[in-house]
Amino acid sequence: MQRRGTDLNPTNRFERISTVVDEYCDPDLDLDGSVRTVRTEWFWDDTKTIVAENESPDIPFRYSINPYRGCEHGCAYCYARPYHEYLGWNAGTDFETKILVKSNAADLLRDWLSRPAWSGQDHLNLSGVTDPYQPIERKLEITRSILQVLCEARQAVSIITKNALITRDIDLLADLARDRASAVVLSITSLDKSLAMVLEPRCSVPEARLRAVRELTNAGIPVHVNIAPIIPGLNDQELPSLMAAIAEAGAKSASWTLLRLPGAVEKIFEAWLDRHQPLAKEKILNRIRALRGGELHDSQFGRRMRGEGFFADQWTKLAEICRTKHSLAHRLEPLNTSAYRPPASSAGQRYLF
Repeated sequence: MQRRGTDLNPTNRFERISTVVDEYCDPDLDLDGSVRTVRTEWFWDDTKTIVAENESPDIPFRYSINPYRGCEHGCAYCYARPYHEYLGWNAGTDFETKILVKSNAADLLRDWLSRPAWSGQDHLNLSGVTDPYQPIERKLEITRSILQVLCEARQAVSIITKNALITRDIDLLADLARDRASAVVLSITSLDKSLAMVLEPRCSVPEARLRAVRELTNAGIPVHVNIAPIIPGLNDQELPSLMAAIAEAGAKSASWTLLRLPGAVEKIFEAWLDRHQPLAKEKILNRIRALRGGELHDSQFGRRMRGEGFFADQWTKLAEICRTKHSLAHRLEPLNTSAYRPPASSAGQRYLF
């Protein structure tokens, strides 16, 4: 049976009335006795816009594209879970079982890029609040259709994912890379397969992600690996071994990001600890508090990605030592945006100027 990242259905914080039901859950446990099986549902999202703009000073991109809303990977720690509450669903099982699919994403992007106001002056980022290569992408190929438009326009793009499915699109990414207009950020949390399978239940296993790093690198596509999230007391001791494995796979640069627990994610992650790390739970939570000024979450820009105090300083210094040892940069070089050319609109029209 298929596992889920959580079996919690927390109340949506924006709803005044809530009904507690279990109609989507199989009353039986999975074969491993850990998580109940929940049916995944997909919904067509008839959104009229596809490019989002943000001004967060600690996010390395201004414009992002999310082909889906919700994510079937089921990572219990995912900071994006609360976004599902804006849709009238919850941040628990709904986030990973009710997936909105933007089937018209490629046409929307084509029209957005073909506007006179856009000259390719900045790069776009695929991902932000969902993974563009979650399992349903294998069938629907929405992310691939977006990349095809980006290739036509020679539009610079970065991609954030933790799924080895990205190697399916090496042909398109390598095409853009010839203009230095593509880069990939792969997220790897642990080299421990047994831990990864319960922490990120429907995601590619660590070995597959490392293979993806090598395949992308061999194709001439710059790859950055983000060790994310660092969960103090659980995977922080893996930082040196992860850096070594990342370098061995051929990545150009590497960094780390601290666990974030906004909104309902706090309770979801605590429930995950109760189920999978009960003996280590208090140590993990206390170390998080030590990094967050006594709290489990801190939304302050900059601080939210790193935390403060002894452990944060220790990881920063250790990461720098590892990068020096393995010849890894802190970040990838900026993408080239000069090759941009406006694509035809979805109606087949081009602007004269």
